[in-house]
Amino acid sequence: MIVIKEPSGCPIKLWVNNIEDVETGALEQLKQLSKLPFVKPYIAIMPDIHSGIGACIGSVIPTTDCIIPSAVGVDIGCGCIAIKTGSRAREFIEKHDLIYVRKFIEANIPIGRTENGDSKHDNGSWTESIPHSVEEIWYDSLNDGFNLICENIYDVSNTNSLNHLGTLGSGNHFIELSEDENGFLWVMVHSGSRGVGNRLGVLSIRTAKEVMERYHIKLENPDLAYLPRDTKEFENYMFILKWCQDYARLNRILMAETVLEILNLLEDQRISCHHNYLRIENHIENHHGKNLYITRKGAIRAGLGDWGVIPGSMGTKSYIVKGKGNPDSFESASHGAGRKMSRTEARKLFSSKDAETQTLGIECRKDPGIVDEIPGAYKNIENVMELQSDLVEIVHTLTPMLCIKG
Repeated sequence: MIVIKEPSGCPIKLWVNNIEDVETGALEQLKQLSKLPFVKPYIAIMPDIHSGIGACIGSVIPTTDCIIPSAVGVDIGCGCIAIKTGSRAREFIEKHDLIYVRKFIEANIPIGRTENGDSKHDNGSWTESIPHSVEEIWYDSLNDGFNLICENIYDVSNTNSLNHLGTLGSGNHFIELSEDENGFLWVMVHSGSRGVGNRLGVLSIRTAKEVMERYHIKLENPDLAYLPRDTKEFENYMFILKWCQDYARLNRILMAETVLEILNLLEDQRISCHHNYLRIENHIENHHGKNLYITRKGAIRAGLGDWGVIPGSMGTKSYIVKGKGNPDSFESASHGAGRKMSRTEARKLFSSKDAETQTLGIECRKDPGIVDEIPGAYKNIENVMELQSDLVEIVHTLTPMLCIKG
């Protein structure tokens, strides 16, 4: 861990080998963030750090009386679910053609950009069935919350709203089948709050900027616009956060359970975690026992014994972990490998041939459309895990067999 401090800012603790490992743009974002008076007692930065909007991905940001919508981001509640099945991976491969399995999953779960739940890819229809009664109750609660948002906060009724439940989305979202070190088959899903979460995130950032204008507050970085606790906008945003986080969690559950159902797999263990979210937490060692608003942007909670999912990239290993409860990181860990270059840079640098080479032996798309997601565009996940060995304990190592990218 390295600690740096700007003259007028709070300390920044980074889980990196050298400060030179942090890109210049990300370092500048950190320095700007550290100067906000309500960001305290320090910022924790995970080893998968890279630039984002306003705040870096890989940030754990404690605040006292204000929250920063851009620090949460526009994919509110994004995270992972991993389900260990009772099936052996090798036996599954012997019985099933993975090319067919991939296309079968794609035919049952819309991927990519979607409109009203129907995928723009020609991969079949989607039935909006809710697998269990507890999720029916959850769905009703989400529907009620959505109506409250539309009536009292933002009218996003024309957004794709609840119709996106059970859809993967695009970018780095994925569905993966993996094998653990004991030979068991796992199902992993990475997705978030989809179109409605994005819209609410964008509107919340815009509102924060309007609040800054109202109070005549000038910021070095306008994207760090914040909402003071004594404002109606703060209260509204807290409601939005809770709603989007619930939506994202249910979205992942629906997709994971659909994969189990259509592939006739039985669940043995389930692990779920957000990595773009905010929670009220009490960290006695860090702030004299006072509650803090802990924003994790590209980070997971890693309290003592907490289960977590830390995925790599297409073609690399992923990890099921248990948190060590390290107070220095506000009991947090990285959310993945982290990008080492932008999508634009990756598209210029890599080709479909590189995709074939870097995902050898894994059933997945290998066309030019996914070159910005291949392993070469990301940091080395094994190095990331080594850098945070004081934050998490590795319980299972997952090797990918099949990966579906949005």
